[in-house]
Amino acid sequence: MLSAKDFHGLWAIIPTPAKPGADRADAVDTVDLDETARVVDKLIRDGSDALIVLGTTGECATLTRDEYEAFVDTVLATVNKRIPCFVGTTALGTHEVVYRTRFAQDRGADGILLGLPMWQPLTVVQAVEYYRSVGELFPKLAIQVYGNPRAFRFAFPPEFWGAVVKAVPTITSAKYSRPKALLESQAASNGKVHFLPNDGGVMQFVDLAPETTTACWSTAASMGPEPALAQIRAIQSGDIERARAIAKDLKWTREPIAPIVADADLFASYNIQLEKTRIGLAGYCKAGPLRPPYNVYPEEYHALFAENATRWRELCARYSKVAAP
Repeated sequence: MLSAKDFHGLWAIIPTPAKPGADRADAVDTVDLDETARVVDKLIRDGSDALIVLGTTGECATLTRDEYEAFVDTVLATVNKRIPCFVGTTALGTHEVVYRTRFAQDRGADGILLGLPMWQPLTVVQAVEYYRSVGELFPKLAIQVYGNPRAFRFAFPPEFWGAVVKAVPTITSAKYSRPKALLESQAASNGKVHFLPNDGGVMQFVDLAPETTTACWSTAASMGPEPALAQIRAIQSGDIERARAIAKDLKWTREPIAPIVADADLFASYNIQLEKTRIGLAGYCKAGPLRPPYNVYPEEYHALFAENATRWRELCARYSKVAAP
């Protein structure tokens, strides 16, 4: 099982590719399994160090059980243990979470990405008990906490981290993007949790905690992993000046969508739409249509998503010669 010290490099995040018509309310069998296998294999061959699937960008909340299982089967068979792969198992209730987690474990997942049930917001005591109940049933499976306050209406405060690592020894990482709370949360977890930032915030983590910032996650990797890969490789090699220069390039690509991302409430309503649309427009992954109800967004946003995708692909060409170690 991966420990907190075992997280290195680029953790690529993919959408769940959809077939034509997946945006219909009565659509069934919506997952494009051929494209799933193709993009997973391509990301691995292009240097990605690990994979995360079925979070927000993966539309975990909109898949039927049959679709979920077919997708997980295809992803894990394609990965074939070449790199670590964490599978999202978040659901509305613990019973479905356990079902999904058992399925992912049986198919060979290295760990799970686990958020809180998205109905009632939980207290710290309730959240710790939730993770404890899942961890107890799967003592050999690493758990990555999906630490997204916007999605789960939970602040993931330091007292949560202090309590949860005592209750759940299999929690070894967190998908986490809050530099202001990083050091306090690290201290509360007693070094047992690797707080994994995204490619846009990794330099802030480097400034705060250089020794433990050895990896990042990236949804933009599904537009082509080269820029994010170049940045994390520079960090891994200790070339922080180069990493900062690359970070400026990445910030430039995000300028068109920055007003949406900066507004917490706005981004919360258009997270899936932004991520999956820009990925599809970039052309590296055929993401396919958005599944309802997250298939509606203002028409004027489309040009912003497209410009972000265009700029990212420009960087992909620029950094295409970056080699995997």
